[in-house]
Amino acid sequence: MLFEVWAPHARRVTLQLSGRPLPMAPAPERDGWWRAEAAASPGARYGFALDDGPVLPDPRARRLPDGPEGTAAVPDFAGYRWRHPWPGRGLAGAVLYELHVGTFTRAGTFDAAAERLPHLAALGVTHVQLMPVCPFPGRHGWGYDGVAPWAVHEPYGGPAGLQRFVDSAHGHGLGVVLDVVHNHLGPSGNRLPEFGPYFTDRHHTPWGLAVNLDAPGSDEVRAYFVGSALAFLRDYRLDGLRLDAVHALVDNRAEHLLAELSAAVDALAAETGRPLFLVAESDRNDPRTTAPREANGHGLHGQWNDDFHHALHAAVTGEGQGYYADFARAPLAALAATVTRGFFHDGGYSAFRGRRHGRPLDRAATPAHRLVGYAQTHDQIGNRALGDRLIALAGPDRAALAAALVLCGPFTPMLFMGEEWGAASPWQYFTDHQDPELAEAVRAGRRREFGAHGWSEAEIPDPQDPATRDRSCLDWPQDVARAWYGERPKRAEQAAMLDWHRRLIAIRHRHLPARLRLSDVHAEYDEAAGWLVVHSGPLTVAVNFSRAATAVAHLGPGAFEPLAANRRCPPPDPSGRLSLPPETASVLLRAA
Repeated sequence: MLFEVWAPHARRVTLQLSGRPLPMAPAPERDGWWRAEAAASPGARYGFALDDGPVLPDPRARRLPDGPEGTAAVPDFAGYRWRHPWPGRGLAGAVLYELHVGTFTRAGTFDAAAERLPHLAALGVTHVQLMPVCPFPGRHGWGYDGVAPWAVHEPYGGPAGLQRFVDSAHGHGLGVVLDVVHNHLGPSGNRLPEFGPYFTDRHHTPWGLAVNLDAPGSDEVRAYFVGSALAFLRDYRLDGLRLDAVHALVDNRAEHLLAELSAAVDALAAETGRPLFLVAESDRNDPRTTAPREANGHGLHGQWNDDFHHALHAAVTGEGQGYYADFARAPLAALAATVTRGFFHDGGYSAFRGRRHGRPLDRAATPAHRLVGYAQTHDQIGNRALGDRLIALAGPDRAALAAALVLCGPFTPMLFMGEEWGAASPWQYFTDHQDPELAEAVRAGRRREFGAHGWSEAEIPDPQDPATRDRSCLDWPQDVARAWYGERPKRAEQAAMLDWHRRLIAIRHRHLPARLRLSDVHAEYDEAAGWLVVHSGPLTVAVNFSRAATAVAHLGPGAFEPLAANRRCPPPDPSGRLSLPPETASVLLRAA
């Protein structure tokens, strides 16, 4: 077996394999690389010692049985026998479902999560989107403090557990997307700087020194992260990756890392014969993110649309603090602008930022599915002081309005775990840092952050308290579990919410074209009356946000067939006027 490591500043590198030291030789054709051949069976432990220093884990370790600071283990990907052939499933026509392995069930493992997959298949989602699964110190955490981007967190089940989960998902007809973090590594257990210039002081990020994407040595650093992404897509048969906070990838080279990555992923898709996609989280509202590489874009296949979330949240909850301020002044106007233009901030002034923000998308050329729309995500729930969900803020009736606009709107919809049946459990910020000083710094920082916004420090959950993670676990009632198999939950509110989501997803799959352009989307609204109408091709969603008054929405010319509503309402009259009771959403089909 060939062992290799990039350590450009080392004078000597020793492979420690099963307790035996073996000298490594420089690779003449690869500057800074060291290699050694040795017999090794799957599971054999190994690491590298630089200049007679301590044994360090392989930066490209695929398995770390003892956590990110322990020695690596030789993986055994060929040993898994895949049961379900999978042709792949692209982003167009997708319905995403974001989940965190550690809190989707109380057991917090891949195998326990796989037991819930029949529910997701019955719901109608097409892809499960896993939050990061790379190793981090401790057992429980969000996963964004990972320090080994090629490996899988052992408490979740390690590489074999991820393989079993993906295989099981494919058996239920579900694709799998993985959230990956390339913009920083966690504050504890990161040994990459000992191997080479993985970070640079040329740039700084909210997490400290930036990943070295454009300074000397950056060729290998870029190859490190691109290689990690390809390895996950290839070896675990994933369908796509969600790229965390790409606006924090500071890269001044002529070819941005994102363009390099998208080209490599497209090449892998051609090689494997499976559609593969990349979805970015970006707050820049930059059309280049998803523009084709041949048009000088980065060539990513989609991106999260926070503008849609913020406008929808402001309309449903009435909140106007922080970044909601730009949307709360006229939330229905903001929603209408966002669904038709893609971005609300597309070059105009942002009061929250104190400057102009974003650039416009080409409506005629931009497929609507490239933007991912949602009412809730791990960020938008977990970064609140108490981790409260939308249903706790606005109630089930208004959460139903949000669901209609997300699931029958023009963008690729995404749900956050439990949203479909109105889970009341919060999703809070929790950590399990093993370093006491770091743990206290995170605890104090969290309380200081929200204390500055008027919260009592005593109210802020302690991220290090195991109870914070336990509160964040989904509480799967037995009656909701029975709903997987066709029985109705006993709790009327949960039953109604689950049924509403199933109906909306079914309508989307049946009636909404998978490849709408933004130019196929139109909207009308009346801010004072409280109604909004969104036409996405043949599908129309009419919503009355008013809590007290019946609204008369104007659908426009043509005949409309009512498909679903969360409250009883009459069909539209021949002139295209629709009477909507308070807090009502109606989904209609325009006659051909």
